[in-house]
Amino acid sequence: MMHLAVMPALAEDSALSNLNHLLEAELSRWPAHTGLYVKHLGTGEQARIRAQERFESASTIKVAIMVRAFQLADENKLDLTSRHELTAGDYRGGSGILKYSDLGLKLTLHDMITQMIITSDNTATDIMVAKVGGREKLNEFLREAGYKALKLNRTTHEFFRQSLEAIDPKFGRLSPEQVFAIGADRPAFTEPYRDLIAQVKTAEERAGESRARHNDDETKWFGVATPAEMGALLEGIERCTLATRQSCEDMKRILRAQQVTHKIPHYLSVPAGNKTGDTGSVTNDVGIIYSLSGPIVMASYNMDIKGQRTELDDCIGALARRVVDYFDGGPKQAR
Repeated sequence: MMHLAVMPALAEDSALSNLNHLLEAELSRWPAHTGLYVKHLGTGEQARIRAQERFESASTIKVAIMVRAFQLADENKLDLTSRHELTAGDYRGGSGILKYSDLGLKLTLHDMITQMIITSDNTATDIMVAKVGGREKLNEFLREAGYKALKLNRTTHEFFRQSLEAIDPKFGRLSPEQVFAIGADRPAFTEPYRDLIAQVKTAEERAGESRARHNDDETKWFGVATPAEMGALLEGIERCTLATRQSCEDMKRILRAQQVTHKIPHYLSVPAGNKTGDTGSVTNDVGIIYSLSGPIVMASYNMDIKGQRTELDDCIGALARRVVDYFDGGPKQAR
């Protein structure tokens, strides 16, 4: 029987190198609260800055959903070739492309996983959360595998609904279709809920700047991660210890097909597979960089951003390039 999903052991501080000091100095200048985990999987050399701290995962937690789906497929408990037909209650706002599709579209579950990762599709995410048994089952799998922090706090529907509930508690009872309609620009969805949309707009104007920020309240986050645990999850994918080799190779292909490339991959001249996460004053990126000297796992978490998020995104990209240059011997060798 295949041994699945045990989190790789985290190294002691003695494994840290000069890279740790270089990157710690770099992060000290960033206008945010930061956490970082870097590990060269060939040499084992690492950098860890606040890597055991808990951060708002944002959409990086979708990597864990992908892993669990492939595990269940390996166990013949989930057929990734089966198709799911989109209904009105499936649609979610925020990132992704499925929210623009017509009702009745039938995608395979493999397609759903792909969109969940490469466009961070929220419609696909909630469908896949349900397919792996729901939030509690996903978190149970993570706990049993040894991940003490990594978890999904709520579905994307629940996450979007809580911002409406913060305006008026009565909005905490809204259905997925209603929540989607409030932020949608599609008459087929908005017309049935014109009165509700007007109520929300009035409530938002009344609330103004008093709407709550949730960065200091972990229970309000979409998910929870530490840089180290997310790094361990990615290491398990790269080393093919979390699922069968075929499934892990498929997951790596999906990560490398990422369409959001303005963070870790942005300044790189070597391939990378990554998953971003953004919400409010949070910007994250996690991934596997295929440097000339071997695979490097990197997990960058950043909260309470001061200023423009795009500036932090550039910082993440520049840091990834610096990591590759460190291990590959400089930009000339990294071409």
